[in-house]
Amino acid sequence: MNDRIVTLTKAVIEAKAALREAQAAAEPQPVDDWELRNPDGSSVKLSELFAGKPDLLLVHNMGKSCVYCTHWADGFRGHAGALNDRASFVLCSNDEPAIVGDFAKSRDWNFRCVSGAGSGFARAMGYMDDAGNPHPGISAFHKNADGSIVRTGTSPLGPGDDFCPTWAMFDLLKDGVGGWEPKYEYGESGGCGKGCGCH
Repeated sequence: MNDRIVTLTKAVIEAKAALREAQAAAEPQPVDDWELRNPDGSSVKLSELFAGKPDLLLVHNMGKSCVYCTHWADGFRGHAGALNDRASFVLCSNDEPAIVGDFAKSRDWNFRCVSGAGSGFARAMGYMDDAGNPHPGISAFHKNADGSIVRTGTSPLGPGDDFCPTWAMFDLLKDGVGGWEPKYEYGESGGCGKGCGCH
């Protein structure tokens, strides 16, 4: 690794540490107890999504039509156990409830999914513009002892973020991303060729 890469890597690590400090020091944002919907169409309050825990990580997902959001959500399958061990972890889609449920099942998502369609929740959280165009992101919420809810952190999702390793790994390749884009389905990998079942 050359000196410039070492220097830039150190700078990125230091910048991320400074960002974590700034996030921790930021004033929590009061949030209403929004009414969302389960895949079966039943109502569920934001407060209920904490599932008895003081903290909630919620993914703002653009829905089934977005292959990028699907790629990110597919990646969360491997981390769902750890995430749910520390806090409640929920994906909130802009699709209607039935679509959310069917699509989550088809993708084998092993985490709770709800619908925010028509609720105004995504817009209030800054993940939908005035024209109604959704944007992906993550919000972290905390439930206080009195039951009130605050947002303690938020971050947009997109290529280059810290929540999907694909692009960071592609950056190590000779031609980087090379025009690659996510897909709903991928062919099987070649494995190691030793018959160990690693593919």
